[in-house]
Amino acid sequence: MPLDPQVVAYRAARAAAGVAPLYTQTLAAARAADLAAIRAGGGDVEPVHAVRDTVVPGPAGDLPVRVHRPAGAGPLPTLVYFFGGGWTLGSVDTADGICRRLANATGCQVVTVGYRLAPEHPFPAAVHDCHAAVAWLAAHADEFGADPDRLAVGGDSAGGNLAAAVTLLARDGGGPALAAQLLVYPNTDQRERVEPAGSADPAESAGPGGEQDPLLFNRHSVAWYRGHYLPDPADAAHPLASPLLAEDLTGLPPALVITAEYDPLREEGERYADRLRAAGVPVELARYPGMIHGFFAMPGAFEAGRHAQDRAAAFLRDRLGVAPVVPADAGAVDG
Repeated sequence: MPLDPQVVAYRAARAAAGVAPLYTQTLAAARAADLAAIRAGGGDVEPVHAVRDTVVPGPAGDLPVRVHRPAGAGPLPTLVYFFGGGWTLGSVDTADGICRRLANATGCQVVTVGYRLAPEHPFPAAVHDCHAAVAWLAAHADEFGADPDRLAVGGDSAGGNLAAAVTLLARDGGGPALAAQLLVYPNTDQRERVEPAGSADPAESAGPGGEQDPLLFNRHSVAWYRGHYLPDPADAAHPLASPLLAEDLTGLPPALVITAEYDPLREEGERYADRLRAAGVPVELARYPGMIHGFFAMPGAFEAGRHAQDRAAAFLRDRLGVAPVVPADAGAVDG
């Protein structure tokens, strides 16, 4: 279907304001602009029963974490959430709006991890930070009021990539046991895409919604982030960088994979869902027609973002045993 009308309006506003693509800015400017854009599109900040900032030990020092706790006594099921930003941008502030809303909508505790960023700390620093934080939280569940038997991981974009990688590490001996994974338009295949000579795929156009559209997340964005995170291109073949390339996906936790129609990462996210399903992993796939990369983090700008967060909350409530599943929203195409 064509671009959603809200995306058309968003794109037009960016054009009128002369917004420069992040990949044309300095790293410091891109980091500030990314956070500002997410806050502008995030809508009203939801109050949560309790929010606290603390630290947990990481492989190279303490890692900041933010704990969003809804009302409720006793140990709570807990989602450990990894923010997006191409492993290069972002902080615990980036995902604050998402975590607040998911905590309220699920009745689960949501913990964000401030993993180390590239290019200062390239692959695999972020993966090991995220896994270390999950393992620490599970081992010290009493300190966090968490139920260690009801832990999930999730994230959007690069955060979805990190969540998928953490499930591989957890399964392959590092623990802990995970009950679910939430993967929102995840990077799953870091290999550089080579198009056949003479390819005329209209999705590759620089026009509205095309994969080279300078006003939206595009193939140049993908390459810019990948270049910071994987200074050695050979690392793209490592399963912790490209979970789609893992030989064995059996035994991973049930997954919800959310994708957007006009997103250069859509195909690899949906291929990962297909591979999980083929490996016997329970999978829900929701593609949002007319939507673009980043919509999940911007429910104030895109109604589909709110729908997708509601879908994620329903999945988590079901898998973590909080409440019955809420029927899927009509704004997604299930797979």
